[in-house]
Amino acid sequence: MDSQPTLGPEAHWRQALEQGRILLQRDPVDGKCYFPPRLTGPQGQPLEWVETSGRGTVYSLTVVSQRPPQQPYHVALVDLEEGVRMMSRVDTVAPDGAAIGAAVIAAIAHEPDGPLVVFHPA
Repeated sequence: MDSQPTLGPEAHWRQALEQGRILLQRDPVDGKCYFPPRLTGPQGQPLEWVETSGRGTVYSLTVVSQRPPQQPYHVALVDLEEGVRMMSRVDTVAPDGAAIGAAVIAAIAHEPDGPLVVFHPA
């Protein structure tokens, strides 16, 4: 019998990014979302995959300076409106252009190591 192997949560999430989709896991009973991807919820309950709105607010922000000619970049903790917090970077703004509390929207950046979630000012 031929059967497709089931993807683990991290692989499923990364495959969705490759397809241009940003997913979160959600408890189908209480609607609470979870990130990073996991096998089950905290009480062992099954979780379903849902697409995120991508809208969020910068919770914390750090500017990382690099040796020239590399440009500085932001590392941010972003609270998504679905109730999860993601760590990523805020792109397309100057190092002093992003701020805690700023509204942002998620996007997928295609990097040499694969796609990743980044944020842009909303």
